[in-house]
Amino acid sequence: MLKRKQQAPAAIGGIYAAAITPRRAREVEVDLGAMLELVDFLGAQPVQGIALFGTTGEFVHFTIEERSRYVALLAKRSRVPVMANVSHSTLDGALMMAEEAAGAGIAAVLLMPPYYFRYPEESVEAFCVEFAEHVAKWIKVFLYNIPAFTAAMPLAMVERLMATGLFAGIKDSSGDRDMMDGLLRLRGERPMTLMAGNDALFAGARRAGADGAVSGVACAVPELMAALDRAIVGGDESLICRLDARLHQFIAAIDEFPVPMGIKAAVHCRGIKAGPHASPPGAELGARLARFQGWFGEWLVDVKRECG
Repeated sequence: MLKRKQQAPAAIGGIYAAAITPRRAREVEVDLGAMLELVDFLGAQPVQGIALFGTTGEFVHFTIEERSRYVALLAKRSRVPVMANVSHSTLDGALMMAEEAAGAGIAAVLLMPPYYFRYPEESVEAFCVEFAEHVAKWIKVFLYNIPAFTAAMPLAMVERLMATGLFAGIKDSSGDRDMMDGLLRLRGERPMTLMAGNDALFAGARRAGADGAVSGVACAVPELMAALDRAIVGGDESLICRLDARLHQFIAAIDEFPVPMGIKAAVHCRGIKAGPHASPPGAELGARLARFQGWFGEWLVDVKRECG
């Protein structure tokens, strides 16, 4: 039987930092010491929560057992609420991780469509519904729309899934402004939490009524995302413009690299072990990474000053 920890009643919103997952050198295993250090760093920042084993966290490299084990350990360690991506190529794998995550007392789980193999919309929708029918009684379930890496969740599908009452909300990482506009409309029509998963669209979405973001940038520069969120909530238009411009500078810089190579390089610059990249960058990309890290160090000084 599931043994569930008491969960905090606070609603999900604001900035959840999408954590990288440091690996040990020459091993496909989480570096626990580095991961604890990262969770401590993020928990000391003015973010509202941490998201584990998402796309920024390169979850595909790790086993079901390892992901479940580290979600439990890190949730116990974290000073802020934790949500975890329990997506898997099989429904059974996703269900196993979701039950373990609920038992660890985390705030929510994220579910993307089954990845690698492509399925028709009907199959994706059935996958999500069956998952939530089992899991929603234990823990909040958030859809995770990230069509760059797996099947898309069209707006009409999201509307149908939300109408079931089984889902607490959605993290939309599509980067599609029309999709975000449709989700904002849907949020105005029914109770749901909308978290932006694409940092480039965050400011506009938050100003229009989104509840917050699950942000990869916040793993490397939590001060910037937290300060931008505060400025939006406080209506400081001048500060919003300045900080959003800084955010887009950083996004432009990391967009030169495969996900999440730029985020990991920036985390390393902050003195936290990020572990090896999944694939060696090679000479040319490695040289660009070195230039990026040199730029980032100087840029961060100015950004931290602007963030106060």
